[in-house]
Amino acid sequence: MRENEGRRLTLTVAAAWDGEKIDTLLRRELGLSGTVIKRIKWLEDGILLDGVRAITGQRVRAGQTLTVRVADPAQTELPTPTPGPVDVVYEDGDLLVVNKAPGVQVHPGPGNGTDTLCNHIAWLYRQRGECSGVHPAHRLDRGTSGLLVVAKHPVAQEKLKGQLHTEGFRRIYLAVCDGVPKPRQGRVYAPIGRVPDSLVERRVDPAGQQAATRYRALETVGGRALLELELETGRTHQIRVHMAHLGCPLTGDFLYGREDKSLIGRPALHSAELFLTHPITGEPMHWRAPLPADMAKLMAE
Repeated sequence: MRENEGRRLTLTVAAAWDGEKIDTLLRRELGLSGTVIKRIKWLEDGILLDGVRAITGQRVRAGQTLTVRVADPAQTELPTPTPGPVDVVYEDGDLLVVNKAPGVQVHPGPGNGTDTLCNHIAWLYRQRGECSGVHPAHRLDRGTSGLLVVAKHPVAQEKLKGQLHTEGFRRIYLAVCDGVPKPRQGRVYAPIGRVPDSLVERRVDPAGQQAATRYRALETVGGRALLELELETGRTHQIRVHMAHLGCPLTGDFLYGREDKSLIGRPALHSAELFLTHPITGEPMHWRAPLPADMAKLMAE
């Protein structure tokens, strides 16, 4: 059997649940949403009660075993497999953690439907003969390097997204900025909204979405600072906008600071640490990705 093809969640019906509907247990005890339940209930082996196909309205008895398929069955949503590098930091049957290179787009989109990280992961699965989905649980800008978690099935993706911006899922970034923020450690709490007539650019805007970023200057060299930052919210370009708001835009940031490709060819931002609770086992997990060479060079000058 190919990896993940038979990935299932299992629940033994407790005495207190006797007579409950399967749909109730799927939502309350397994934490599945209506969207996921709708996706799996039509599969021949999507929901089984004691090994026999069951419907969501069916009532259970104490001691029975309820199993639910979580793997993507048909792979109809898999991006076009395209050869490309995938730096795997961690992998199991439910998730994949990668160290994304700068300049690599995460999702296929207009103008680039095949040369993205998702396409490269799909190619990796194809080469292995692995039946897994490609479901990024959070975002990284094209120019940002570092750790990104990709769920292998919709259940894992949904549970990971539910953890975002909680103590169960923390993202710590490293950045190099022009100037040294004052104070050297603090919290930026400033709402972010779109710049009128721009599809990409954001700005601090009292009418925007609430956004908060914690930062700490680790070292300074030649008018630049190496910062450690942690997101409390996840707005588009949040770190870049907030640091520019402090008067210390990220080095190389063409949109919010000053582009200088002789120094670095992208905004100097790196996803350095990732903490999460495993979406299926509940195990706390933690990974680190070292500062990439182009950012380290900025602090060596």
